[in-house]
Amino acid sequence: MKSLFAYLVGILSAFVPGVIWAQQAESIITESSDPVEDVYLDDVVRHTMIYENRVLPYEPLREADIPWERRMWRLIDVREKINLPFINPLEPFFTIIAEGAKSGEIKVFKDETFKEMMTPDEVMGKLVTTDTSLVFNPDTYEDEVVIVNSPVNPEDIIKYRVKEMWFFDEESSRMGVRILGIAPIRDYIDENTGEFKYAIPMFWVYYPEAREALSRHTVFTEGNDAAPGTWYDLFEQRRFSSYIYKQSNVLDMRLEDFYNGAEKGVERLMESERIKMELFNWEHDLWTY
Repeated sequence: MKSLFAYLVGILSAFVPGVIWAQQAESIITESSDPVEDVYLDDVVRHTMIYENRVLPYEPLREADIPWERRMWRLIDVREKINLPFINPLEPFFTIIAEGAKSGEIKVFKDETFKEMMTPDEVMGKLVTTDTSLVFNPDTYEDEVVIVNSPVNPEDIIKYRVKEMWFFDEESSRMGVRILGIAPIRDYIDENTGEFKYAIPMFWVYYPEAREALSRHTVFTEGNDAAPGTWYDLFEQRRFSSYIYKQSNVLDMRLEDFYNGAEKGVERLMESERIKMELFNWEHDLWTY
């Protein structure tokens, strides 16, 4: 009997430490299951304010308080120094809106009037290029045609169109502007000659609805890494460079249509600056000093 009791005690003494060790190991695994970025911080403090901010709704406006408004279309060239955050290799702006369009978080439309929304298949058709290539088959010793799907390279998107509305609010006696849409522009190159053919917008993002999604993505801030902004801040504060290529007119023509030809480029830019000054003077002339 004593030998049996000693045998059971020996088994328990060998089994219990294993159970305790397993429980400790399980707790350790649970604690270490936190994301790596929460354990190893690439900073001196954890920045949370930028993710806790809220997008303020637009100020309500009455039709009776808006006696004047004008649609403007701008072109953002990301190659300008102030616009370099658009092509930040860590997270380009095109990648943000493309991922949002694929997930359905950002609604995209076929044209700038926002009348026809694009389906998920149509969105994928814009974000992926389909091409064919010949691949040698070692089994048949023949070249076979293979369809290759390649995502659009964000580095190829170097321009964006911005549609905005300028208006005068009588209630506050000030000029205001609201962005209506943003469109990435894709250049098409002749495969044979390598020459530029044309550039068309891939889709139009309805900006008032996309503000919430854009507020969750940081944008590089020059000179101070401790105060990063968001893409919502960049557009609302108008921290980008652009030039006007069209304003609402009876013929619905662009400045390029009025000043056609490469030799007219300087005249188009001068007309764009004239329109900017016209907007400034329109508000300035309302005040009396």
